[in-house]
Amino acid sequence: MKFSVLASGSSGNAIYVENEEHSFLVDVGLSGKKMEQLFSEIDRDIKKLSGIFITHEHSDHIKGLGVVARKHGIPIYANEKTWLAMDPLIGKVPVDQRFQFDMETVKTFGTMDIQSFAVSHDAVDPMFYIFHENGRKLVLITDTGYVSDRMKGHIKGADSFVFESNHDVSMLQMGRYPWSIKRRILSDVGHVSNEDAAVAMSEVVDIKNTHIYLSHLSKDNNMKDLARMSVAQTLNSCGIVAGEYVHLHDTDANVPTELVTV
Repeated sequence: MKFSVLASGSSGNAIYVENEEHSFLVDVGLSGKKMEQLFSEIDRDIKKLSGIFITHEHSDHIKGLGVVARKHGIPIYANEKTWLAMDPLIGKVPVDQRFQFDMETVKTFGTMDIQSFAVSHDAVDPMFYIFHENGRKLVLITDTGYVSDRMKGHIKGADSFVFESNHDVSMLQMGRYPWSIKRRILSDVGHVSNEDAAVAMSEVVDIKNTHIYLSHLSKDNNMKDLARMSVAQTLNSCGIVAGEYVHLHDTDANVPTELVTV
Protein backbone atom coordinates (compact mmCIF):
# COMPACT_ATOMS: atom_id res chain seq x y z
CA MET A 1 0.00 0.00 0.00
CA LYS A 2 1.32 3.43 -1.00
CA PHE A 3 0.04 6.97 -0.51
CA SER A 4 0.72 10.62 -1.23
CA VAL A 5 -0.77 13.71 0.35
CA LEU A 6 -1.40 15.54 -2.90
CA ALA A 7 -2.53 18.76 -1.22
CA SER A 8 -3.40 19.73 2.33
CA GLY A 9 -4.57 23.05 3.72
CA SER A 10 -7.43 25.52 3.84
CA SER A 11 -7.20 26.06 0.06
CA GLY A 12 -7.80 22.42 -0.87
CA ASN A 13 -7.29 18.81 0.22
CA ALA A 14 -6.70 15.53 -1.59
CA ILE A 15 -4.95 12.29 -0.61
CA TYR A 16 -4.04 9.44 -2.98
CA VAL A 17 -3.87 5.79 -1.84
CA GLU A 18 -3.05 2.73 -3.95
CA ASN A 19 -2.17 -0.93 -3.85
CA GLU A 20 -1.37 -3.34 -6.67
CA GLU A 21 -5.03 -3.71 -7.62
CA HIS A 22 -6.73 -0.40 -6.89
CA SER A 23 -6.14 3.32 -6.54
CA PHE A 24 -8.28 5.78 -4.59
CA LEU A 25 -8.60 9.47 -3.92
CA VAL A 26 -9.84 10.87 -0.62
CA ASP A 27 -11.43 14.26 -1.30
CA VAL A 28 -11.03 16.47 -4.36
CA GLY A 29 -10.64 19.95 -2.94
CA LEU A 30 -8.88 21.51 -5.92
CA SER A 31 -9.85 22.20 -9.53
CA GLY A 32 -9.86 19.40 -12.07
CA LYS A 33 -6.89 20.98 -13.85
CA LYS A 34 -4.87 21.22 -10.63
CA MET A 35 -5.74 17.63 -9.72
CA GLU A 36 -4.41 16.37 -13.06
CA GLN A 37 -1.21 18.34 -12.48
CA LEU A 38 -0.75 16.82 -9.02
CA PHE A 39 -1.27 13.31 -10.40
CA SER A 40 1.36 13.92 -13.05
CA GLU A 41 3.79 15.02 -10.33
CA ILE A 42 3.53 11.61 -8.66
CA ASP A 43 3.55 9.83 -12.05
CA ARG A 44 0.02 8.48 -11.76
CA ASP A 45 -3.00 8.60 -14.09
CA ILE A 46 -6.15 10.12 -12.59
CA LYS A 47 -8.27 8.26 -15.18
CA LYS A 48 -7.32 4.94 -13.56
CA LEU A 49 -8.83 5.73 -10.16
CA SER A 50 -11.03 2.98 -8.70
CA GLY A 51 -13.01 5.40 -6.58
CA ILE A 52 -13.20 8.68 -4.68
CA PHE A 53 -14.05 8.79 -0.97
CA ILE A 54 -15.49 12.01 0.45
CA THR A 55 -15.03 13.06 4.06
CA HIS A 56 -17.48 15.98 4.17
CA GLU A 57 -19.08 18.66 2.04
CA HIS A 58 -16.86 21.70 2.71
CA SER A 59 -15.54 23.29 -0.48
CA ASP A 60 -11.87 22.66 0.31
CA HIS A 61 -12.71 18.93 0.09
CA ILE A 62 -15.10 18.78 -2.88
CA LYS A 63 -14.23 21.74 -5.14
CA GLY A 64 -13.17 19.59 -8.10
CA LEU A 65 -15.23 16.50 -7.31
CA GLY A 66 -18.00 16.85 -9.88
CA VAL A 67 -15.67 17.76 -12.73
CA VAL A 68 -13.14 14.99 -12.03
CA ALA A 69 -15.75 12.28 -11.44
CA ARG A 70 -17.80 13.11 -14.54
CA LYS A 71 -14.82 13.54 -16.84
CA HIS A 72 -13.28 10.19 -15.94
CA GLY A 73 -16.34 8.17 -14.89
CA ILE A 74 -15.03 7.58 -11.37
CA PRO A 75 -17.30 6.16 -8.62
CA ILE A 76 -17.91 8.45 -5.63
CA TYR A 77 -18.44 7.14 -2.08
CA ALA A 78 -19.96 9.23 0.73
CA ASN A 79 -22.49 8.79 3.51
CA GLU A 80 -26.14 9.68 2.97
CA LYS A 81 -26.15 13.05 4.73
CA THR A 82 -22.97 14.15 2.98
CA TRP A 83 -24.48 13.20 -0.39
CA LEU A 84 -27.54 15.33 0.36
CA ALA A 85 -25.39 18.28 1.42
CA MET A 86 -22.98 18.19 -1.50
CA ASP A 87 -25.42 17.33 -4.30
CA PRO A 88 -26.29 20.98 -5.01
CA LEU A 89 -22.59 21.89 -4.99
CA ILE A 90 -21.04 19.38 -7.39
CA GLY A 91 -23.46 19.26 -10.31
CA LYS A 92 -25.22 16.20 -11.67
CA VAL A 93 -23.44 12.87 -11.10
CA PRO A 94 -24.67 9.78 -13.01
CA VAL A 95 -26.51 7.25 -10.88
CA ASP A 96 -24.01 4.51 -11.65
CA GLN A 97 -21.22 6.60 -10.10
CA ARG A 98 -23.03 7.26 -6.82
CA PHE A 99 -22.33 4.93 -3.89
CA GLN A 100 -23.16 5.14 -0.19
CA PHE A 101 -20.47 4.55 2.42
CA ASP A 102 -22.08 4.55 5.85
CA MET A 103 -20.45 5.85 8.99
CA GLU A 104 -18.49 3.34 11.12
CA THR A 105 -18.48 0.63 8.45
CA VAL A 106 -15.89 -1.19 6.33
CA LYS A 107 -15.76 -1.67 2.58
CA THR A 108 -13.45 -4.23 1.00
CA PHE A 109 -11.71 -3.84 -2.34
CA GLY A 110 -9.65 -6.93 -3.06
CA THR A 111 -6.99 -7.16 -0.36
CA MET A 112 -7.70 -3.68 1.03
CA ASP A 113 -10.23 -2.88 3.75
CA ILE A 114 -11.35 0.74 4.09
CA GLN A 115 -12.92 1.74 7.40
CA SER A 116 -14.94 4.91 8.01
CA PHE A 117 -15.18 6.65 11.38
CA ALA A 118 -16.85 9.79 12.69
CA VAL A 119 -15.01 12.99 13.54
CA SER A 120 -16.17 16.22 15.23
CA HIS A 121 -16.47 19.02 12.67
CA ASP A 122 -19.09 21.56 11.62
CA ALA A 123 -20.30 19.58 8.62
CA VAL A 124 -23.49 17.51 8.37
CA ASP A 125 -21.93 14.08 8.98
CA PRO A 126 -18.12 14.24 8.70
CA MET A 127 -16.08 11.06 8.65
CA PHE A 128 -12.56 10.01 7.78
CA TYR A 129 -10.96 6.77 6.69
CA ILE A 130 -8.52 4.07 7.72
CA PHE A 131 -6.89 1.86 5.08
CA HIS A 132 -5.89 -1.67 6.08
CA GLU A 133 -3.86 -4.15 4.04
CA ASN A 134 -1.63 -7.10 4.99
CA GLY A 135 -1.41 -5.99 8.61
CA ARG A 136 -0.47 -2.42 7.70
CA LYS A 137 -2.62 0.55 8.68
CA LEU A 138 -2.89 4.06 7.23
CA VAL A 139 -5.01 6.61 9.14
CA LEU A 140 -6.38 9.82 7.67
CA ILE A 141 -7.75 12.24 10.27
CA THR A 142 -8.13 15.98 9.71
CA ASP A 143 -10.98 18.45 10.16
CA THR A 144 -11.88 17.56 13.73
CA GLY A 145 -12.23 19.88 16.70
CA TYR A 146 -10.87 17.28 19.09
CA VAL A 147 -9.80 13.64 19.11
CA SER A 148 -12.18 11.62 21.26
CA ASP A 149 -11.40 8.36 23.02
CA ARG A 150 -13.57 6.61 20.44
CA MET A 151 -11.51 8.08 17.61
CA LYS A 152 -8.30 7.12 19.39
CA GLY A 153 -9.55 3.57 19.64
CA HIS A 154 -10.06 3.43 15.88
CA ILE A 155 -6.76 5.02 14.86
CA LYS A 156 -4.41 3.57 17.48
CA GLY A 157 -1.35 1.70 16.27
CA ALA A 158 -1.26 2.90 12.67
CA ASP A 159 1.95 2.64 10.68
CA SER A 160 1.32 6.02 9.01
CA PHE A 161 -0.93 8.92 10.00
CA VAL A 162 -2.09 11.93 8.03
CA PHE A 163 -2.92 13.94 11.13
CA GLU A 164 -4.35 17.43 11.45
CA SER A 165 -2.08 20.06 12.97
CA ASN A 166 -4.11 23.10 11.97
CA HIS A 167 -3.04 26.08 14.01
CA ASP A 168 -0.86 27.59 16.68
CA VAL A 169 -3.25 28.87 19.35
CA SER A 170 -1.30 32.08 20.01
CA MET A 171 -1.04 32.92 16.32
CA LEU A 172 -4.76 32.34 15.92
CA GLN A 173 -5.71 34.42 18.95
CA MET A 174 -3.46 37.32 17.89
CA GLY A 175 -4.30 37.06 14.19
CA ARG A 176 -6.56 39.01 11.86
CA TYR A 177 -9.54 36.63 11.85
CA PRO A 178 -12.85 37.91 13.27
CA TRP A 179 -13.64 36.52 16.71
CA SER A 180 -16.53 34.45 15.28
CA ILE A 181 -14.10 32.52 13.05
CA LYS A 182 -11.52 32.16 15.83
CA ARG A 183 -14.22 30.76 18.11
CA ARG A 184 -15.31 28.30 15.41
CA ILE A 185 -11.73 27.06 14.81
CA LEU A 186 -11.07 26.67 18.55
CA SER A 187 -14.37 24.88 19.20
CA ASP A 188 -15.04 21.15 19.46
CA VAL A 189 -16.30 21.21 15.86
CA GLY A 190 -13.38 23.20 14.45
CA HIS A 191 -9.78 22.14 14.01
CA VAL A 192 -7.14 20.76 16.38
CA SER A 193 -4.10 22.84 17.30
CA ASN A 194 -0.49 21.71 17.08
CA GLU A 195 -0.35 20.94 20.79
CA ASP A 196 -3.68 19.13 20.99
CA ALA A 197 -2.80 17.08 17.94
CA ALA A 198 0.48 16.05 19.52
CA VAL A 199 -1.16 15.02 22.79
CA ALA A 200 -3.58 12.84 20.83
CA MET A 201 -0.72 11.39 18.79
CA SER A 202 1.15 10.51 21.97
CA GLU A 203 -1.79 8.31 23.00
CA VAL A 204 -2.17 6.41 19.72
CA VAL A 205 1.35 5.72 18.43
CA ASP A 206 2.87 2.33 19.19
CA ILE A 207 6.55 1.73 19.84
CA LYS A 208 7.38 0.92 16.23
CA ASN A 209 8.48 2.81 13.15
CA THR A 210 5.64 5.31 12.69
CA HIS A 211 5.32 8.16 10.20
CA ILE A 212 3.12 11.19 10.89
CA TYR A 213 2.27 13.68 8.16
CA LEU A 214 1.26 16.99 9.72
CA SER A 215 -1.67 18.20 7.65
CA HIS A 216 -4.33 20.87 7.07
CA LEU A 217 -2.03 23.63 8.34
CA SER A 218 -3.63 27.07 8.36
CA LYS A 219 -1.82 29.43 6.01
CA ASP A 220 -2.52 32.35 8.38
CA ASN A 221 -2.19 30.73 11.80
CA ASN A 222 0.59 28.18 11.45
CA MET A 223 3.91 27.43 9.74
CA LYS A 224 5.50 24.13 8.83
CA ASP A 225 8.55 24.67 11.05
CA LEU A 226 6.40 25.81 13.95
CA ALA A 227 4.01 22.87 13.63
CA ARG A 228 6.85 20.38 13.47
CA MET A 229 8.65 21.97 16.43
CA SER A 230 5.51 22.25 18.56
CA VAL A 231 4.44 18.68 17.89
CA ALA A 232 7.96 17.37 18.55
CA GLN A 233 8.19 19.27 21.85
CA THR A 234 4.82 18.02 23.05
CA LEU A 235 5.62 14.44 22.03
CA ASN A 236 8.95 14.71 23.86
CA SER A 237 7.17 15.93 26.99
CA CYS A 238 4.98 12.81 26.76
CA GLY A 239 8.05 10.57 26.59
CA ILE A 240 8.08 10.08 22.80
CA VAL A 241 11.23 11.38 21.13
CA ALA A 242 10.46 12.53 17.61
CA GLY A 243 13.05 11.12 15.23
CA GLU A 244 13.57 7.84 17.05
CA TYR A 245 10.63 5.63 16.05
CA VAL A 246 8.17 8.47 15.36
CA HIS A 247 9.00 10.51 12.28
CA LEU A 248 7.31 13.82 11.44
CA HIS A 249 6.72 14.97 7.86
CA ASP A 250 5.44 18.17 6.28
CA THR A 251 2.59 18.45 3.81
CA ASP A 252 1.88 21.31 1.43
CA ALA A 253 -1.10 23.08 -0.12
CA ASN A 254 0.37 22.87 -3.64
CA VAL A 255 3.11 20.24 -3.73
CA PRO A 256 2.41 16.52 -3.25
CA THR A 257 4.42 14.45 -0.81
CA GLU A 258 6.53 11.66 -2.20
CA LEU A 259 4.58 8.48 -2.96
CA VAL A 260 5.66 6.20 -0.10
CA THR A 261 4.91 2.67 1.08
CA VAL A 262 3.03 2.29 4.34
